[in-house]
Amino acid sequence: MNSSPLLLIFIAALMPGTCTFSDVPTASISAHVLDISGGSPAGGIQILAYIQQNDAWNKIGSQFTQDNGRVDWVSPNFSLIPGTYRLVYLTKSYYTAKGINTFYPYVEVIFEIKDATQHYHVPLTLSPWGYSTYRGS
Repeated sequence: MNSSPLLLIFIAALMPGTCTFSDVPTASISAHVLDISGGSPAGGIQILAYIQQNDAWNKIGSQFTQDNGRVDWVSPNFSLIPGTYRLVYLTKSYYTAKGINTFYPYVEVIFEIKDATQHYHVPLTLSPWGYSTYRGS
């Protein structure tokens, strides 16, 4: 059976939890995880997104990194507002699946958004024994 490319694109658009970069608004948060211990993208890492409101963390998203290590939009059902945000990268299951012990079962990155009209990219470089993060573009 030979499917047409348009049919495949249509089916992919209907699948829950998927979005293409063209669907992502400018005012959004994306993420990227690179496994520097293996020199490759870290696919399959779950990223939980939260916003702090009234001294509580409210969950606004849950996505898995794609094979290229990216999440184009961590909170597709939430419009950005100024505030304090937290991304939790669940790293333990990623390394467990590779048969590698890790010192960090998860990594939390907390950051403040003042201009909710911009795009925010939050990459994580990761190894079993360390990590680093920065504001990307």
